[in-house]
Amino acid sequence: MGAQGTAATIAGGQQRADGATAAEQAVDRRLLIDGRLVAADAVFASLNPATGEVLGYAPDAGVEQAQAAIAAARRAFDTTSWATDVDLRIRCLEQLHQALVAQRDELAALTIAEVGATPALTQGAQLDQPIEIVRYYADLLKGYPLTEDLGNIESRGMQHHRWVEKEAAGVVAAIIAYNYPNQLALAKLAPALAAGCTVVLKGAPDTPLITLALGEIIANHTDIPSGVVNVLSSSDPNVGAALTTSADVDMVTFTGSTPTGRAIMAAASDTLKRVFLELGGKSAAIVLDDADFNTAAVFSAFSMVTHAGQGCALTSRLLVPNSHHDEIVELVKANFSHVRYGDPTDPKTYMGPLISEKQRDKVDAMVKRAVAAGASLVTGGEKVDPGYFYTPTLLTNVDPDAEIAQEEVFGPVLAVIGYDDDDDAVRIANNSIYGLSGAIFGSADRALAVARRIRTGTFSINGGNYFSPDAPFGGYKQSGIGREMGVAGLEEFLERKTFAAPVVGDAG
Repeated sequence: MGAQGTAATIAGGQQRADGATAAEQAVDRRLLIDGRLVAADAVFASLNPATGEVLGYAPDAGVEQAQAAIAAARRAFDTTSWATDVDLRIRCLEQLHQALVAQRDELAALTIAEVGATPALTQGAQLDQPIEIVRYYADLLKGYPLTEDLGNIESRGMQHHRWVEKEAAGVVAAIIAYNYPNQLALAKLAPALAAGCTVVLKGAPDTPLITLALGEIIANHTDIPSGVVNVLSSSDPNVGAALTTSADVDMVTFTGSTPTGRAIMAAASDTLKRVFLELGGKSAAIVLDDADFNTAAVFSAFSMVTHAGQGCALTSRLLVPNSHHDEIVELVKANFSHVRYGDPTDPKTYMGPLISEKQRDKVDAMVKRAVAAGASLVTGGEKVDPGYFYTPTLLTNVDPDAEIAQEEVFGPVLAVIGYDDDDDAVRIANNSIYGLSGAIFGSADRALAVARRIRTGTFSINGGNYFSPDAPFGGYKQSGIGREMGVAGLEEFLERKTFAAPVVGDAG
């Protein structure tokens, strides 16, 4: 079947000749609610972004099912031993890790088909690294101190012993974006479960099938109790609203755009929920005048087109010394010409498609507006069919305050901005509402000194890779609140309770 829209909905009441509804016939995956894999009254299509054709159908959960999932998570948190049984949580995380490893090839195939990822990406941040996040938190929980002794103090003529216990934050609503669905789901699920929370996970409407597949693995291959994990797919914005406003949800963890993050933060404020936000970025890569320009050009070009530029931490601004501007631009242009894009199932493909026609149109419109505003199109700026491909695009003569230099594009578009000296480079890099990531190339001591002046949550020096399960990830400013992964990622889902008791028999 072929389709050009981003979603197609089939009402559950349509009957087929065999008596089954269209929804029952078409759905490829099921929701996980209260330990049961269930269908919905309607379904919506997930498209293969490399072809534009329907890949499969996902249940289109409504508000009533979202409320059922919340109720199940609330009940599991309040009435079972999940929040207090550390050994059970460790065992279940280990089971989940083993099941993910066993199902790895099937998950990889689905990720390539639905997300448009390449096989190489599934060996990293699209699948294999996320699977290891589960192992990391299972191991971390074995030695993580859930109590802290504060010793004694004297008060009112007596000694008082104090200590702190760390306990689960409660029911968590986890809402994820489409670009790295396995990474985003498991970077929320694993630490939340390790902490003892219960979770309602909502997949992205553009990539629902892979997230539902995680729910099926949890239901079929682990001892995680009913209601502890619930997985939803939906095209209805009211489902997300239900998750962020429910009084039975204690915490919201969201990865997506900054405008949506602002809306979630506002919605959660009525009930003063804890909020974790991992949002947009407009990160800068700085090339110092003493850098290896070839290395910087390779990194800047190939990192920018990773997953067709659909990464919040990608360095979409390239800051170059004015004295070497043209030389570096030519090197980046040459590297862009070597990027092989196309069928993501081909192991030789480096760059796959954008997720949808809507996203490609957005990217193309931003590039056209940039050129109209005075930027020079060096290469790229073309749509390629079939599928939702967009050629690697290089823009120069970009004003640091222009839309293309300030707004997240989420496509394979690199904007080059010249600078005069180190202070100027720092000023331009920090001239952003975002502060997620960055990179720098140059002599080691000088590069580190400049990097420390950039207000971002992560930073790469001369190509260094910070991304792994034990490394906290998150941003400054409007790139978000909190940190995912590492010990910090676990502590996002923990509350601290301070106790005090008089020391028996002490007279002061």
